[in-house]
Amino acid sequence: MRPIGIVANPTSGKDVRRLLTNAGTSSLEDKVNVVRRLVVGAFEAGATRFLVLPEPHGIMRRARRTLTFTDDLEVVGAVTARHHDERDTVAAAAAMRAAGCAAVVVLGGDGTNRAVALGWPDAPLIALSTGTNNAFPDATEATVAGAAAGHLATGAAELGDVAAPAKVVRVEVEGEEDDIALVDAVLLREPSVALGSLKPFDPAVLATAVLARAEPAAVGVSSIGGVLAPNLPAEDSGVAVTFAPVGNGAVHMVRAPLAPGSFSDVGVTGWRALALGEPVTVEGPGLLAFDGDRRRVLGDGQRAVLRVERTGPRVIDIGLLLRSDTVRSRWLRPLTGEREARRTLGGGSAAG
Repeated sequence: MRPIGIVANPTSGKDVRRLLTNAGTSSLEDKVNVVRRLVVGAFEAGATRFLVLPEPHGIMRRARRTLTFTDDLEVVGAVTARHHDERDTVAAAAAMRAAGCAAVVVLGGDGTNRAVALGWPDAPLIALSTGTNNAFPDATEATVAGAAAGHLATGAAELGDVAAPAKVVRVEVEGEEDDIALVDAVLLREPSVALGSLKPFDPAVLATAVLARAEPAAVGVSSIGGVLAPNLPAEDSGVAVTFAPVGNGAVHMVRAPLAPGSFSDVGVTGWRALALGEPVTVEGPGLLAFDGDRRRVLGDGQRAVLRVERTGPRVIDIGLLLRSDTVRSRWLRPLTGEREARRTLGGGSAAG
């Protein structure tokens, strides 16, 4: 039996955007409950081994307290060194890869899943939405997500039959290490804002965006592309958008939700579809933001090349997995004896 990786980000859904916008909150107790349901589903499918992201609040430990089968579980921390930032998630994902995890279940938003992809670029991923901007994760019930991961761990389902690589934005920064975004990579003309800031973008500082997906139903920069040129995860293409302030060079204006419960007027100068691998070059000065988080400084004249590629995490299709004949047969158990005979012959209900 292979282990299941669990990355439960205790800080997702609790950042500064709760003060600046109308974003909802995902408490620690919410995450504990999600993990509990996740473990129940996995155990029902036969899985007992878990590799988890160590974090100071003990989400997994608290989730196990009320489970009657807790003694049957093997739970191991994925890493020992802790920095209490994104580096822990990156290291944990790499450890989960080395341990041969059948699936990695992530509780977080776009940024948490991006950190997992940095540590394990083609991770077999189930992304559960507990963040702020959740363009990448799904709002899937944790019980069935856990069952799906459990079926993979026990070999009842094959990853290649139920998962496909996601599109990502690959980022090559001149003279520096490469980077990645799962949803969007954006050049901002705001060098005074600190790296790592989760403050919502001011539309006036948007310069260029490359989108792996552009969805009208999303929140964030992806929603802008969704108005201009919808592009779904299954499409083998991306979208590039260029911006200018409204009233100062913009040709079009898009009214879009750049943050939960907060709409903005965004000025646009142009947009176009991108073939997979087609390069878009941007030049500093400015900041590069990935999936809503300001991550890299571009110096004056420094260039970065952005490309949409289908080389990201292998996203597990839970519905497809649970519809398979092999998995469904594991839940169907024949009855025997008089009760079953009566049901088969129509001689009364099985409970009669």
